[in-house]
Parts: sequence; C-alpha cells; structure tokens
Amino acid sequence: MVLLGSTGSIGVNALLVAARFDIAIEVLVAGKNIKVLNEQIQEHSPKVVVIADEKDIPSVNHANVYAGNEAILQVIEDSQSELVVNALVGFLGLRPTLKAIECGKKVALANKESLVACGAFIDIKNIQPIDSEHFGLWYLLQDRPVQKMIITASGGAFRDWDIKKLQNATLADTQKHPNWSMGQKITIDSATMVNKMFELLEARWLFGEGNYDAIIETKSLIHALIDFKDGSTTAHFANASMQLPIAFALDKDMDENILEHVDLVKTGSLEFREITTDRYPIWEIKKELLENPERGLIVNAANEAAIELFINKKIGFMDISKHIITAFEKFQTLPKNIDDVFGIDEEVRNFVRESL
Repeated sequence: MVLLGSTGSIGVNALLVAARFDIAIEVLVAGKNIKVLNEQIQEHSPKVVVIADEKDIPSVNHANVYAGNEAILQVIEDSQSELVVNALVGFLGLRPTLKAIECGKKVALANKESLVACGAFIDIKNIQPIDSEHFGLWYLLQDRPVQKMIITASGGAFRDWDIKKLQNATLADTQKHPNWSMGQKITIDSATMVNKMFELLEARWLFGEGNYDAIIETKSLIHALIDFKDGSTTAHFANASMQLPIAFALDKDMDENILEHVDLVKTGSLEFREITTDRYPIWEIKKELLENPERGLIVNAANEAAIELFINKKIGFMDISKHIITAFEKFQTLPKNIDDVFGIDEEVRNFVRESL
C-alpha cells in the first residue's frame, strides 16, 4: 500500500495493522519527523519515500527519496499498490485523494478535508473512511428505516472551562485534550468543534441525504448511534483506537480480534452533553451547512486561515469561529468543478488573512 502521513498517529496505527496482515508498504510519505520516518523505513522497507522539505533528504536513510507535494502525486501515479491510505492533515491532502481515484485506486481516507472541501466531485465508491465515527455508522447501518444518524464528540480541551475564559485560551491550552494526544491542528479543531462539523459533512457525502447530528460523550467509548424510525437506537461501542477501522479498510472481510472489548462494569457510567453555541459558536451554521454541503469548502478554507492567525497570536481562540462564520456568510458561490474548488479556497483564505 501507499501510506500518506506515516508518522502521525493514524499512520503509525496503519503500519501496525499492515504488519499484522502482511501487507507490503510500497511508499511512505511523511512530513518533518525524520527520526520516526527512519525507524519506519528500517522496519517496513518501502520502495519509495517522500518528505515535505527537500533539505531533509540527506537525513533520510533511504536511496529513493523525493520531496514536495508534486512528488506525492507522482509516486501515487507510479505505484503498483491498489490501496492508498491518506492520513495527511489539511487541504493539501485533497490532490492526493483525487490523484489516487483518477488512477483507479481505493482510498482509505482519514483526510477530512478531501470530502469537506470537494465531496461533490469525489466518487464515493472508491472511498473507505477510517474515522472511527464513520466506521461506527457503517457498522451499525442495516436495512431498516433510519430517522437520525449521530456521531459523538469528546468536547475537546475546553469542554469544562469557564466560558468567560475561552477568549484568553492559548495554543498550549488547546493541546490539552482530555482523552488522547493528536496533532496540533486536529486538536484545535476538536476544541472549536470544527472537527465534528467536518465529520458530519463527511457523513453526509458518504451516506447521502438524511438527518445528521452530534453529541458529546465524554469517555469516547461510543463513536456513533443510529435512531431508527421504529423508536429503537443502536450504539457502536469500542475502545478508542484507529486500528479497528483501519483493519476493515485494509481487509473488508476481517474477522480477527483487534481490540479489547469495552468493559461496561469497569466503565461504570457514561455522560452525554449537548453541543451548545455559547461554547462552540461554529454550531450556529450546522443546519445551513448540512443543507448546502458544497459550502464545506468555505468553512475549511476559513478554518485553516484562521488557525494560522491564531497560532501566530494575531487573533484569540474564540475568533477562529467568528472568522469562519463571517466567511461562510460572505461567500455564497458554489463550486461548479474541481478548478473552482481550488480558486474559491484561495479567495476565502485571502479574505480571512486580510480581515484583521
């Protein structure tokens, strides 16, 4: 397989599962964590390696190393693998998704931004989601009338903070996730609830029109629920690990034990909370966004630009959502093709950057 984003948490788990099922690694694509990449090269012996920055090439212990976004597209096109695992973070993961589909490959997709920004132009039959929430929905779906599909959120770093203090939250504060350790951007997105908005949009593209919602479940043991029209609800329980959805993406007939079962007696109790707009202002646009999912492109571009400003200490934490909502209200044009996606993305980013 081709693995994009090998040194992140999803990439690391994908390699563990690949080793378990004896799946050969043809290509590793990583960013700047050369130390971990070199360990992966030693263990998995990829044929080709791609990194972010050309100046790091001498530090990579491999004879066949390339750098940059164009190199990623080229190695996908040249690869013999039928499977591409896309665990890249951000909008830069979109072109590799499009290239893999163009080449007739299956995409095990963890890059949220691909569907959020470009879902209208992506052939879903080539996509296997490896987010635990979408895996949970897929696992629960059966041939019965559905009333609502629900995913869960942890609530992020600030779920228990005094709301009055949120505007003064620092970058370091956003990274203190209550349940696990993830990359910088996704942990910020978890704190703003943008991450969950993106997952709802992904679900909309993956499963079609319907009633979608999210709630907070503080222990992250339930990943998805389905309300059926008959009044019954099913829930997908699993210990928090990406290995289960990755295993099914690599082998749809997988029937091995991957995780320890959730011990409900040890768990004792679960706590559920509503996602409210005072703590998570982005939730104000949820209904309109799900009714017009093509506009996820605007939300994604504004979010990435606003996070950039926040990291550079030009805006406060709560201003991230404000900038997204302002851009969402301003830009009404829907993309008519893939070129439009990249054009509108750039326009929205420039608007946010210049709005200080």
